[in-house]
Amino acid sequence: MPALNNTTLYRGRFAPSPSGALHLGSLVAAVGSYVDAKANNGTWLLRIEDLDPPREVAGAADSILRCLEAHGLHWDEEVSYQSQHHQYYQQSLQRLRELQLTYACDCSRKLIQQQGGHYRGYCRHRQVTAKQSSIRFFNHQPVVEFDDEHYGHIQADRAFAEEDFILRRKDGFYAYHLAMVTDDIRQGVTHVVRGADLLQPSACQLSLYRALAASPPYYLHLPVVVSQPGRKLSKQNHAPALNNDCASVNLTRVLTLLNHAVPAELNGADCASILHWAVGNWSRAKLPASYEVLIPKAENS
Repeated sequence: MPALNNTTLYRGRFAPSPSGALHLGSLVAAVGSYVDAKANNGTWLLRIEDLDPPREVAGAADSILRCLEAHGLHWDEEVSYQSQHHQYYQQSLQRLRELQLTYACDCSRKLIQQQGGHYRGYCRHRQVTAKQSSIRFFNHQPVVEFDDEHYGHIQADRAFAEEDFILRRKDGFYAYHLAMVTDDIRQGVTHVVRGADLLQPSACQLSLYRALAASPPYYLHLPVVVSQPGRKLSKQNHAPALNNDCASVNLTRVLTLLNHAVPAELNGADCASILHWAVGNWSRAKLPASYEVLIPKAENS
């Protein structure tokens, strides 16, 4: 793609959760967001999404930083930790309350499953006062379609996009959508490059941007790495951690999966050289058209 003009500020980010070590699928998102930012003379930020202590793995945040550095992926500003910014999430929540766009909900997951698996606004008018309740977003103007910089016009799953999603959980922790949108606004993020498994959640996040009267970023989703069709490489699926001693090989694999095969003369090159080539040859038009990319069987281990 052509670079943005000099008057356009590009601020991208990579935002992993410290629930485990980075794996090949994580590296696809990291490399894609980094190279797209640098190809557009942009700033690349790193944010650790450590808002869910029960799911965090001790030492994972530091491991993520070391892994990125080993692969030549150096962030441009101080690392942001969500656990240090609760006041901003509370401010967003208070703003939504003032707009009468929140309400308490004491529905259990079991009840929601019994109602079809999607929350149908059962507590909108119940005046729930129980302390052990979640806070939901009154999604009365849902975003059901949007444009993605790679996949084009997206028609979201209406049942998902129209749901009154949770802003603060029953256990008191702020929920993903609220924290992510608040942080992207706070950090001035203009472009979000991430995996296609987060394509549908973009509709919920765009609804929050609209409610908060904030300009949303451009979204560019990358295909998800799978070990077999429908089986995403993920921490939940016990995807193997990246070996930092093979960083240049890892980068080459990632770029190949993204249809940016590194030329033979760079075989054995260091990470800086591979990334320099990737930035200079980056083209969104070359990205795989599918929502999934399969690891070759010989590499699937």
